[in-house]
Amino acid sequence: MGQRGSTQPEARVLILGLDNAGKSTLLYKMKHDKLVGTVPTVGFNVEMFDVKRKKKNFALTVWDVGGQAEMRRHWRSFHQDTAAVVFVVDSADRARAAEAKRELERTLRSEQLRGSPLAVLANKQDVDGAMTVMEIIDEFNLRRICGNRDWFIQPCSASVGFGLAEALTRIGHMVKLPSESSATMKENIKDTVNYIRTKSDTLSTGNDATP
Repeated sequence: MGQRGSTQPEARVLILGLDNAGKSTLLYKMKHDKLVGTVPTVGFNVEMFDVKRKKKNFALTVWDVGGQAEMRRHWRSFHQDTAAVVFVVDSADRARAAEAKRELERTLRSEQLRGSPLAVLANKQDVDGAMTVMEIIDEFNLRRICGNRDWFIQPCSASVGFGLAEALTRIGHMVKLPSESSATMKENIKDTVNYIRTKSDTLSTGNDATP
């Protein structure tokens, strides 16, 4: 899976969404097929997946970034070299739908994400009263804000597990493999890790002064 010396292509996927949307639960269920108890992510989690597309294997490096308001200011630090964006929506939290829409719109305006494919995962579909896929499409005005980029929306439940395998397959088919050299990409990832670790330490002590 993208090990040193491997010629296997790698693509970087960014998972974003509000806090409590279920991003980390979804990631661990997708990777390990286990329901793992999580706490709010301060910083990021990373998992790798082997994906096959057109009889070729490549590695997806999936970054799950914390969704608290303090962390959202640093999402842009992860935009570089992103092959696809996954935005997780808490379908059961209608009260925060407008907030989630604003964050998605802000993310898609990033120059570094221009043209990047988007997957919207409508999580918690197993909860009574959850927004349907069509409600989310309309509430988030996805047809407009997605513009000409490739996008899809997938109903799913991280706790139950349905819809996750389909989502991973569809993401694997839509990602754009990086054209730059592997060495440059790894150096950019290293810089991002160092930056966000510094910010995470600052946030955990409550001393963040970044505007």
